Amino acid sequence: MANKLTPLQESEARRKAAEEAKKTKAPVTRTDAEKAVRKERVEKAKDALTRSVGIKGDHVPAARAALKDFLRRLNEPKQPDDARFESLIEAPFKSPPKKRNDRF
Repeated sequence: MANKLTPLQESEARRKAAEEAKKTKAPVTRTDAEKAVRKERVEKAKDALTRSVGIKGDHVPAARAALKDFLRRLNEPKQPDDARFESLIEAPFKSPPKKRNDRF
């Protein structure tokens, strides 16, 4: 019969495994060009967040949440391309097209 771990022991084992994974992970090195692009994107995203504070509309909270999520996930390897990033920045300021009723 296998010994079952208590919830505390399970969480401790997961924590130790995560620490071990961090130690073995190679550090990411970025070139100066990548650092400049990254810094520019962060500045643009923060600027869009500050300018969109007083804007009203149903689309604004979702757009602001997407910008905040971008900033949170900045260190992840998969980043949006330039076109997608520009649409993220413009999203709080553009109201979505209104749905048309084509009923006659």
